[in-house]
Amino acid sequence: MKKGFRGTGTVERVDFPNKGIAVTDDGDRVIVKNTIPGQKVEFVVNKVKHQRAEGRLMEVIEKSPLETEEPCPHFGMCGGCTYQTVPYEKQLDMKLTQVKKLISDAIGTEKEAGYEFIGIHGSPKKSEYRNKMEFSFGDEYKDGPLALGMHKRGSFYDLVTVSDCQIVDKDFRTILKATLDYFSKNNIPYFHRATHKGYLRHLLVRKATKTGEIIVDLVTTTQTEGFNEEELLAGFRYALLTRHYDGRFKGVLHTQNDSVADVVKNEGTDVLYGDSYFYEELLGLKFKITPFSFFQTNSLGAEVLYETAREFILGDDKDSLNGKTVYDLYSGTGTIAQLMAPVCKEVVGVEIVEEAVCAAKENAALNGLDNCKFIAGDVLKVLDEIEEKPDYIILDPPRDGIHPKAIGKIIEYGVENMVYISCKPTSLARDLQIFMARGYRVEKICCVDMFPNTYHVETVVKLSLKKDTPKIEVTMEPDEESNYTPQEKATYSKIKEYVKDKYGVNVHTSYIAQVKRMCGLDMGENYNKSKKGNLEVKKCPQEKVEYIKDAMRHFNMI
Repeated sequence: MKKGFRGTGTVERVDFPNKGIAVTDDGDRVIVKNTIPGQKVEFVVNKVKHQRAEGRLMEVIEKSPLETEEPCPHFGMCGGCTYQTVPYEKQLDMKLTQVKKLISDAIGTEKEAGYEFIGIHGSPKKSEYRNKMEFSFGDEYKDGPLALGMHKRGSFYDLVTVSDCQIVDKDFRTILKATLDYFSKNNIPYFHRATHKGYLRHLLVRKATKTGEIIVDLVTTTQTEGFNEEELLAGFRYALLTRHYDGRFKGVLHTQNDSVADVVKNEGTDVLYGDSYFYEELLGLKFKITPFSFFQTNSLGAEVLYETAREFILGDDKDSLNGKTVYDLYSGTGTIAQLMAPVCKEVVGVEIVEEAVCAAKENAALNGLDNCKFIAGDVLKVLDEIEEKPDYIILDPPRDGIHPKAIGKIIEYGVENMVYISCKPTSLARDLQIFMARGYRVEKICCVDMFPNTYHVETVVKLSLKKDTPKIEVTMEPDEESNYTPQEKATYSKIKEYVKDKYGVNVHTSYIAQVKRMCGLDMGENYNKSKKGNLEVKKCPQEKVEYIKDAMRHFNMI
C-alpha cells in the first residue's frame, strides 16, 4: 500500500490514542484516526513507515452499530468529541479496553503480573462538564465572515463557530455568542496566521463548577489601526455584562499577544472589570485560579480522580502516613498535595511551572495548611537538592511521562509504596516496565474518565516495592508518541515535521541550527555554513524563528 492510495475498510478496533485499525477487503490494515469500531470508512494513505500505513479519514460510509446517540450540530466538523455518538457506558468500555490492552502488552495480564484492574470510574457529568474553553477567532472558509470557536478537524486555518457545543454549559455559549456578535458588528479583523495581520486572537473562558464564578479573557494583538481600542474594549465589557447568566462574573480581562505562534501567550494583561482570578472548590478545599494557571478542566471528575488516588494511598489504614514525608512530584497547583497534607507530617511538591508553584503556595495558605512545601524546578534536578527524604511518593507527570533519568532517582529512594497518576496510558505503560524491572510490582490499577465524548482518559496505579529484589539497570526507549527526550526524539526531521503540521510552512535545516545557537544549544563550528565551499547560509526569518522555538519548547529542548 503506497502513499496516496484511496480505499475503504471496516474499523476492527481502536487503540489508544484514537488509532482506528481499518481492515480492507484485501485484508490490509491501515491506521485511521477519529474512527469508532464497526464503522466502514473511506481513507487516503498519507504515511507509510516500516510497512505500516496510516490514512486520513475522508468519510464515514456506514455508522458503527455502537453509534446510537444524536450528535451535537458541530459533530464531524469540530476537531473534538470523537465518541459523542456512542452511549456513555459504551465509551467507558472502549476506554477501559484500550488501557487494559496497553498495560497487558507492556507488563502482562492481571493473572501473569498479579495486579488487580479495578475498572473505570465515569465522570459525574457526561455533558457540560468543562470549566475552561479556549476559543479562536478566524473564519469558517477563506474570506468568510468572522468565526469564533474551534479548528475544523484536519484544518490549520478554518474554524467552526461552536455556538451549540455540548461539553460546556449555556453560560459559555452565551459568552461566545455575545463576543462574536459584538466584534462582527464592529467589523474588527482577526489575526491572520499567514499574514500576521489583525487584532482578534483568542477568547479564554473559565467557570467554576462549585462557586459559579466566571472569568473571561480576550486575547488580541496590539494592532489597533482603524479603531479606538479603549472604546472597543469598553463596549465589549458592556456586551458581556448585560447578558443573563446562571453563574456570576468575577472578571473581564484583556491580554496582549503579538507572538506569531498560534498559542495563547501572556504579554501583558489588563483588568477591564472585577478581578483577575476566581475561586473553585474541590473536596472541601478552596483554590484560587488565574486565567493561565493549570487546573483540571472537569472539576467533578477531578474529585473522583483525587478520591481514587487518596484511596490507593491510604487504603484501609487512614493513619498510614502519620508522621511521614510525602513527595508530590509534578505537583501542578498542589491539589493532591493539599489533600494529603492533613494526614502526614509534610508534603514536598515539585513542579517546573513557576506560576503553578506560586498558586500552590497561595492555595495552601488559603486552606490553612502549613506543612506543604512547594519547589519550582525540573524534577530531574530538584531531587538532588531536597534534604527531606520521602516515605511515600506520588507521581502525576505531564503527558510524556517521567524522564528516564528521573525514574532512576525516584527508584533509588526505595520507598515501599508509590501512586502514579497518568493522563496518557502509552507513557504510563512504558514507565511501568521500568519500575517493574527495578524491583516494583503493580498492585492496583483504575481508570477515571475525566473527558466524556473524547478518547482521553486518566489512569491511577499503585506500586509497591518487592522485598529482596536485586536492582537491575535498564535503558528506556521512548514510545513513538513521546517527545520529552530531546537527545533521542527532537531530531531535525521531527522539528521540521512539527512546524509543517502546525504552521503549514517548511523550515530549512540551517534555520533550525541557527535557532538552536540563539537558544544556547551548542552546535558545530560550521553550523551556519553551506556544504558547498562553506558559504554563509541566509538568516532565518523572524516568523520562522518563532515557529522553530515553539517546536523546541514542545520537545523540551528549551
